[in-house]
Amino acid sequence: MTSSNNKTPHARGLFCYNAFVKEHQKQVDEWIQQCKIGYFKPLEIMVRLTEETGELAREINHHFGPKQKKDSEDKQDIEAEAADIIFTLCCLANSLDLDLDRGFQKAMDKCYRRDKDRWEKKQK
Repeated sequence: MTSSNNKTPHARGLFCYNAFVKEHQKQVDEWIQQCKIGYFKPLEIMVRLTEETGELAREINHHFGPKQKKDSEDKQDIEAEAADIIFTLCCLANSLDLDLDRGFQKAMDKCYRRDKDRWEKKQK
């Protein structure tokens, strides 16, 4: 049951947004389809995803950890580095014909089922 604002009620009283990542996957696919090479092989994309994750980790360390950047290093944006991971993950999912929205919903369902009593809840 989809409403006009693209939200559906979740079984636990929450709302899930339909096709949030699907739209990103579509945009990535439209861009990739312009290129003769198409998608890289899944293992190659996984290596790229690991590289992008390392770049995000480095930026977080520079912003919040003890390691400061050298004066000669360009300042990067944590938001942009996180977006690079989303882009690369969409490439991986598209190359394997995966629906990340469906997978994400399964992950959230697992959290609510398996971890529902794992941590103390905030008082309402």
